[in-house]
Amino acid sequence: MSTAAAISSLCFALSKAAAVRPTVASVLPTPPQHSSPAPRLIRNFPVFAAPSTLTAAVEMEPVERLRSGFDYFKKEIYEKKLELFSQLAEGQSPKFMVFACADSRVCPSVVLNFQPGEAFTVRNIANMVPPYDQIKYAGVGAAIEYAVIQLKVENITVIGHSRCGGIKGLMSITDDSSTSTDFIEDWVKICTPARDKVKKEYASLPFADQCTKCEKEAVNVSLENLKTYPFVKEGLEKKTLKLIGGHYDFVKGNFETWEI
Repeated sequence: MSTAAAISSLCFALSKAAAVRPTVASVLPTPPQHSSPAPRLIRNFPVFAAPSTLTAAVEMEPVERLRSGFDYFKKEIYEKKLELFSQLAEGQSPKFMVFACADSRVCPSVVLNFQPGEAFTVRNIANMVPPYDQIKYAGVGAAIEYAVIQLKVENITVIGHSRCGGIKGLMSITDDSSTSTDFIEDWVKICTPARDKVKKEYASLPFADQCTKCEKEAVNVSLENLKTYPFVKEGLEKKTLKLIGGHYDFVKGNFETWEI
């Protein structure tokens, strides 16, 4: 068979397969209709985002995606910065500790162009910092203690972001003490003071705008909570440590910062 004939045959086969393949719309469940516009913390239908450009044409197997990602990193970053990674092999001395949301759209190393070794990062739901508690929040406390005492970071930054699902969940919690999740609602209640302030001061705003206000107010609550850690308080008093708030709006492409 000639090359032209083979290509023609392949194109015909692909077009035939496309004709019988169900569209995304036909296989996705139809979201249930709710009488109330306020979002719920847990949905009974999946949330779909825009397709990744890396897998738009052909989906990779998960392990292959990880391997290909590392191959790219090693070739384009690691091997081009061997001196940097040689230094990092001996230890780290980041200037920043960053609390950021686990949301896949807001990786701080990408958004702020942090280089390897530059930021000690903790990511969680809605980028929250709980108050000092050796039992309930030991994991967060250990990270802060290590960053401040061992690594001697000079800045702790808490970064909120637009359209944060954790903040929407916080703003949607009812006052009847009922819960629908095992962990999420209890976690986001860390920033209940932010929710209460927004509900009181911006009651006339649409729900979406209230959430935007709360995204920033929750950062302020986290910054105040950081002051309850004795080693953070000491660093602030000695002026060896600075607290910085931030908000990344990926809809408008803006980044705002403030100090307290």
